[in-house]
Amino acid sequence: MKPFLSLFLFLTFLFQQVSFSQEKPLRIMFIGAHPDDCDIKGGGTAALFAAMGHQVKFLSITNGDAGHMEMGGGMLAKRRYAETQEVAKRLGITYDVLDNHDGELLPNLEIRLDVIRKIREWDADVVISHRSNDYHPDHRYTGILVQDAAFMVGVPNIAADTPPLRKNPVFLYYQDNFQKPNPFHPHIAIDITSVIDKKIDALDAHVSQFYEWLPWIANDPDVIPAGAAERKAWLKSKRTSAPNPSVMKALEEWYGKEKAAQVKFAEAFEICEYGTQPNKAEIIRLFPMLR
Repeated sequence: MKPFLSLFLFLTFLFQQVSFSQEKPLRIMFIGAHPDDCDIKGGGTAALFAAMGHQVKFLSITNGDAGHMEMGGGMLAKRRYAETQEVAKRLGITYDVLDNHDGELLPNLEIRLDVIRKIREWDADVVISHRSNDYHPDHRYTGILVQDAAFMVGVPNIAADTPPLRKNPVFLYYQDNFQKPNPFHPHIAIDITSVIDKKIDALDAHVSQFYEWLPWIANDPDVIPAGAAERKAWLKSKRTSAPNPSVMKALEEWYGKEKAAQVKFAEAFEICEYGTQPNKAEIIRLFPMLR
């Protein structure tokens, strides 16, 4: 065989092996009740997915038009939408906002169909949202809406204007601290230490929330710093904490005790009993930062 032909065949074989080994980018959807919930609950994990070349969408079920002490309605909704688009730029993701009123959300059929369509259009592999026991009714009802969509995303005659999924995503819940009627269980814990500043940068884009509304509603006596760097440092002090014991246990299961001991910041998720039930190998495929 001539040398140039041997080289050609070798390169062809090598190209085929590389092509076969490359996995299709994952499509991850985080769903929140308000235009900052996804960022708070999953911003670090989203940053890791995006950095690895996977596709991430944040979806807010309400437009956030009640979340401020001085402004509201359409003006606030417009401002908060602009903040989400800045987050999208900073994290390298897509951010959608549905036009439902903040504080008035109900788990009705119309919104359920919208959620089904959004999950289908994104062709989601993973969907993460609130649990249905939470202090905020919008959070609770967002959790119910997503749960109610979990099976229906594959039913052709439901929301028939959007093609059904041929696979059911894995549905998960964000971490919370509510104990009744059942506490959060961290099936998956992600080390976000390397991207914590990226997450804080995303939260920082929600100026109307983290520097105005949330300190006001919490009666926080702190004076908000004026400088950009000082603000981010203050926000980081407010919005980060070490993993709690249950999350640390999950980190040890996924990373091993030695590496888990080095984790300063983490995000954790519970697998919903609806949707695809992944085994350990599938979880690692869907969360490749665990490899």
